[in-house]
Amino acid sequence: MSETTLGGIAGRMPKFLRRADPAVVTAFACIVLLLFLGSLYSRSFLSPEYLLQQLKVASFLGVIATGMMLVILLGQIDLSVPWAVAAGAMMACAAAAYGPVGVALAIPFGVLCGVAIGIVNGIGVAYLRIPSMIITLATNAVAQGLMVVYTGGFSPQDSATAAMRYLATGFTIPGVPNAVIIWALIGAAMVFVLTRSSFGRSVYGIGNRERAAYLSGIDTRRIVLIAFAVSGGLSAFGGVLLAGYASKAAQSMGDAYLLPSIAAVVLGGTSILGGRGSYLGTVAGVILITLLQSILSVMQMPEAGRQIIYGVVIVAMLLLYGRAPASR
Repeated sequence: MSETTLGGIAGRMPKFLRRADPAVVTAFACIVLLLFLGSLYSRSFLSPEYLLQQLKVASFLGVIATGMMLVILLGQIDLSVPWAVAAGAMMACAAAAYGPVGVALAIPFGVLCGVAIGIVNGIGVAYLRIPSMIITLATNAVAQGLMVVYTGGFSPQDSATAAMRYLATGFTIPGVPNAVIIWALIGAAMVFVLTRSSFGRSVYGIGNRERAAYLSGIDTRRIVLIAFAVSGGLSAFGGVLLAGYASKAAQSMGDAYLLPSIAAVVLGGTSILGGRGSYLGTVAGVILITLLQSILSVMQMPEAGRQIIYGVVIVAMLLLYGRAPASR
């Protein structure tokens, strides 16, 4: 086929397809493939009820992955997600045990605990120049120790509040879970921040070349600090939603969200080296990971096998997209 013919075909394609990120297109193509494979195992896999349930489950990962994407766009990583999730859930449930005031402040208190973890990470990375992998891993260990001391090594006995359960399992709009609405609102806010604000432009600039961003007048330390604080807050809010979904918090509830949150962001085409990525890709990655988890559950794949798959996915996407030069 001649170049003229190919050019004519490309010219007749819709504009959004011509401008689409190949990684995002690939992720959505994989979603369609997984839906097809899932339908081969179970006829109910394509039913509206099952798909809506999967979207609801994806919402918890989507909230956590939103914060992870912001950090990865900077060229950093946040390994404190597991215990930021657990601390947010456990502290929100603990606050609920202190009467009506505690119940009213439970969700904000849980989120603020995650923000505090993020601020510690941000100070370490931005001001102390500690590698993000080291400081976030250390913060995760400290948070784990504090929660174990608080609970005495046992599962917390406090239960989720009615508001937490309503946010995670209720229906404000008939037929649409509240968790999906919350993810949509957080996603819309993140799209606006990344595409329409100076903060978003600064994030991409720092991810491409931090020194150049600094020389152009960007307060790089403040941007990095805010990004890690947002990541910690969203991780904790994801934990609050998970506690509402399960009606209580658990010490290990965040462990299952570290690799999937990273994999979802990278699968969506966000460069793990920073500076390039779109939130639509993260949405596709979250849905893809959720469907993959569902199929692996149907296949009775052990947890160890799932972790291996997530690790292979991250390495493969790093080799595929991480070496590409930033386009911004």
